[in-house]
Amino acid sequence: MPIDEMKWEFAKPYCIYTVAFSTGVYTNMMCLNTSNVETVIVARAMSPIVVSFLDSIFLGRELPSRRSLMALSMIVVGAFGYARTDEAFMAQGWNAYFWPFLYLVIITFEMVYGKQIVRSVAFKTLSGPVQYTNLLGFPPMFMFAKAGGEFGRLNELMKSYDVDSVSGLMGKLPTESIALMALGCLIGTGIGYTGWWCRGKVSATSFTLIGVLNKCITVLVNMMIWDQHATPMGITSLFVCLVGGSFYKQAPMRKSEMKQEHGSAEKGDVHGLELKASGSDGKEQSSVKTGAGQDGLTNRKNDPEDLTQPLIGGK
Repeated sequence: MPIDEMKWEFAKPYCIYTVAFSTGVYTNMMCLNTSNVETVIVARAMSPIVVSFLDSIFLGRELPSRRSLMALSMIVVGAFGYARTDEAFMAQGWNAYFWPFLYLVIITFEMVYGKQIVRSVAFKTLSGPVQYTNLLGFPPMFMFAKAGGEFGRLNELMKSYDVDSVSGLMGKLPTESIALMALGCLIGTGIGYTGWWCRGKVSATSFTLIGVLNKCITVLVNMMIWDQHATPMGITSLFVCLVGGSFYKQAPMRKSEMKQEHGSAEKGDVHGLELKASGSDGKEQSSVKTGAGQDGLTNRKNDPEDLTQPLIGGK
């Protein structure tokens, strides 16, 4: 299976993304520790509103249409309706939403910056983004695990099974637990590949909305498995968020941006950022440019992300 080489000019932008991604995972876990899963979903449901404006500011898209603003307003109404039914919010006030708010800030930055580096870094294979994010993600995730006391919990678990190594613990755990862990790793790998592929095909806002809409299944599973879920009114408010997101219509690229890219393409150049790396001899060795790349992920000539049809619904 072909893979991309590890290069510093590729690693630089992905280092920033990896820090944001790792911080997002940590804040997500802290949200789940301090509240319920619906609270996390509502925080995620608010992110398309912010991303839609950042999409216009940094990624060259037009502002949301009237239909899209109404759809995003439905998300706001649903989110505030949910907050009024959330027991953690009623008992703890805004303190219950500290981690969800921080998660919202991190996830919006991650979505916008992730789209930017997809446009900026041209990999030869689909494995490139997955390879870089996972390899570069080990150090920050290790630090978060240490700070969060995960290693202490692991030691306590090993003591409870009377083993002194991780391999011994694996032999003691139930088969069902091992199977679920392996399944989680397999699904996580699939999410990595499909996520980066999808990010290259649609706008940052649409990609964020896709993440919000799949949470509908998460809610249904949560209601069937766990007892720490919202009231019926809260669930209804959450579905208002999801319905609003489904009627969002992707904003087209600004005409000035499209003309600029078209002009750059005619000159044989690519519009945007150019990252260069120098070798030990001081000579330029390679460069990474935005826009047209070496494969379907970054080739903007046939890039379907300029489609303006809604994710779900009519014209």
